[in-house]
Amino acid sequence: MRGNINLKVNIGGLELKNPVIAASGCFGFGREYSRFFDLNRLGGIAVKGLTLLPRKGNPPPRIAETPSGILNSVGLQNPGVHAFIEKEIPFLRKFDTSIIVNASGSTVEEYEKMVEILSDADVDAIELNLSCPNVKEGCLSFGSSPHRVREVVSRVKKYAKKPLIVKLSPNVTDIAEIAKAAEEAGADSVSLINTILGMAINAKTRRPILGNVTGGLSGPAIKPVALRMVYEVSKAVSIPVIGMGGITNGTDAVEFFLAGATAVMIGTAGFANPMVWVETIEVIEAYMAENSVNSVTDLIGGLIV
Repeated sequence: MRGNINLKVNIGGLELKNPVIAASGCFGFGREYSRFFDLNRLGGIAVKGLTLLPRKGNPPPRIAETPSGILNSVGLQNPGVHAFIEKEIPFLRKFDTSIIVNASGSTVEEYEKMVEILSDADVDAIELNLSCPNVKEGCLSFGSSPHRVREVVSRVKKYAKKPLIVKLSPNVTDIAEIAKAAEEAGADSVSLINTILGMAINAKTRRPILGNVTGGLSGPAIKPVALRMVYEVSKAVSIPVIGMGGITNGTDAVEFFLAGATAVMIGTAGFANPMVWVETIEVIEAYMAENSVNSVTDLIGGLIV
């Protein structure tokens, strides 16, 4: 930290030492990236999406590169919540960074059970994934309407002993309405955007490139959409907003703060640049120093229109 620059932010009761979080799905459980940089530098780690039972995921191929982005159809492959608690939390607790667990389910009852289990685990917050477009059952339908969002959030909130972050899908008609429903149902904050539903086709074979036909688009290509949605949602709700979608550097992160985000998550950019999280923090600090901004919270919603 430079001089008296304050990078601390509060996400619905979760205090982060800086506003840069490793996004779920792109960071695994942190083990691989720990060989590239000190995980203590991160404000938080949103771990790979978890389900109640282990999942093998979707059939391959699961990844397709696109101009300025990546399509993924991993399908929430994960070891299950109990294996995570037993094997991964002890590793993550070696570092001074907040642990955010991304939780998914195929039924409301599974979401309830996930939140109940994780509330008693040694984690700092729960990110409720209502918007995963690469799983055929469950996730997409829960995040597609205000009614369904209100139902699942209100039911899991009864079990939540940790700050509850609701991750929103961009594949909806009005994301601000979805965000308001989450807030009304008890969400402590919202994170957005998840991937945009897309597909890729091999013209020579006349077949889909992804084994699951469709997948979620992430990377720089979706940044303008993400910025617009973060701006709209931050105007519609009073709870904190975590922004993500196409962030590749510190300047991108500052843009999300100005649009209304309290913190940012970075994912896909780490595949090309494993140091992107650390570099983003450094650029945010440099921007603040150059512009005489003492606290990063002074940037939130600072867009001049």
